[in-house]
Formats: sequence, structure tokens, C-alpha cells
Amino acid sequence: MSNPTVIIYTSTHCVYCKKVKSFLAEQNVAFEERNIDLDEKYAEELWNSGMRSVPVTVIGERKILGFNQTELTRALEELKA
Repeated sequence: MSNPTVIIYTSTHCVYCKKVKSFLAEQNVAFEERNIDLDEKYAEELWNSGMRSVPVTVIGERKILGFNQTELTRALEELKA
């Protein structure tokens, strides 16, 4: 099975962003990190999606705000189904 497409919008000094990245790594989930501090276009993408803070994890059609392990696990399971 190929890994699902997972995108995380982060900022450089965000503690919860690090927790999300660690959690996904522990689950062996490949992800693309989009740091809004390092690239203005990512900040714009995040703003245009209606989100105003990080981390935002995009899994399939779902956007999960913050480090919500239950929601992250559920979204990953739905993708694998």
C-alpha cells in the first residue's frame, strides 16, 4: 500500500507541530511539511483554507487543527480503508 498524502502546515517554534510530526513518524506515515515561517505561499494557502493557526494536518479531505491524536488516527484509518 502506498502511503497516504499527508500535509502538515507548521511554524518554526510550534510545540504542537513537533508533536504531530513525531506522531506521524511513529506511525510510519510519510508527510510533506509546509512551514509558514519559511515560505509565504504556505501561509497564504493556510489563510485561504480558512485556518488561522498551526498545526493543521491535511489527510485526504480532512483538516485537523492542533495535535488531536484521536482525530489523526481516525483520518489515517479512513484513508487506509
